Amino acid sequence: MDAQDTAARLRAIGEELSDRFYERADVIRALMVTLLAGQHSLVLGPPGTAKSELARELTGRIDGAAYWEILLSKFTAPTRMFGPVDVAALARGEYRQVYEGRATTAHIAFIDEIFKCSTAALNETLGFLNERIYHPESGGAPIRCPLIGAITASNELPGGEDAAAIYDRLLVRIEVGYLADPSNFAALVRSAVGRQAPAARTTVALGALQHAVTEAVPAVALPDAIVDAVCTLRAALRRKELVASDRRWRQAVGLLQASAFLDGRPAVGESDLSVLTHVLWDSPAERPTVEREVLHLVNPDAREALDLADTIEELEAQLDAMAGQSREALSEWVIKKAHGPLATAGQRLEKLRAEALSAGRSTATIDRVTGRQRAVRARVLTEALGVDAGTVQVQP
Repeated sequence: MDAQDTAARLRAIGEELSDRFYERADVIRALMVTLLAGQHSLVLGPPGTAKSELARELTGRIDGAAYWEILLSKFTAPTRMFGPVDVAALARGEYRQVYEGRATTAHIAFIDEIFKCSTAALNETLGFLNERIYHPESGGAPIRCPLIGAITASNELPGGEDAAAIYDRLLVRIEVGYLADPSNFAALVRSAVGRQAPAARTTVALGALQHAVTEAVPAVALPDAIVDAVCTLRAALRRKELVASDRRWRQAVGLLQASAFLDGRPAVGESDLSVLTHVLWDSPAERPTVEREVLHLVNPDAREALDLADTIEELEAQLDAMAGQSREALSEWVIKKAHGPLATAGQRLEKLRAEALSAGRSTATIDRVTGRQRAVRARVLTEALGVDAGTVQVQP
């Protein structure tokens, strides 16, 4: 099997999905890297952010893979997940389960509302995710499951010890929100009308993916400089009282290798450390701190973009605080306080993106901040100045 061809196909899949799912390029890459590392991911965000659709579209690109998905509730029985009782056999006095089409035989799984896992199914779900095994209801030897990785989703963080045990086993945690960039939202609205042209659909064979997970990714070299960078990052986060377990750090090495493999490189590089922004936090409130510490090491463009994001968020907070004031007061605020900083931020973000592209660095963070800049600019024009929303230009 040609590992480079596998990586190239996966990159093509990522590009195709990024064209279809607006503002999700970083999410798509993180999900692909997680699968390549043989780990599990959590997509965390409100309803209506295409979590399920994205997971199905990505996993549907793996030819030959057995795919299984389920929407959990507090009443989901283990047999519904891992295999119902064979009624015909039961009538003959035999107790056995039908495993085909269930988690037990899946190569890829999508588990929606993962934290609503029932108490009855908790231990089996943990065994499925951790050891890839299932203990039959009738007893006997555990069944080995062919699971490569699971993509899970939730609208909320876990509550209670049972859900926390599952949360701890999801190495990669990705936040998603509603579209921020007005131009992307406009494109989404237009896509609801009319027939869409057939999109390109690259796939990768199951065997090629399995070979990448078990052979090619673990063979990616880990230079001493990267080990030093990881140690530096750990120390920086500990000073911020953000402490991840040794197990999580060790598992994260596989993600670094998978990121390098996806880019077609034989050794982990500094840019691969960016994936750790999805690994080293427990609550969303901690994520910005983790992101800043990671980007301090690997991406000066993105680090400056985050500083600009603080300015943009402050301006939006000021706009919120002025709710109910007269149009004259709002116009004066825009002229004196908002227009200049927003325009400067937009121009600087454009330059940062060009610099990042020329240096071969990721633009995901810059693009995200640019989306916020455009969204706040649109709010200022429509809410403070009374400009018709339909005439607002989306350029910064």
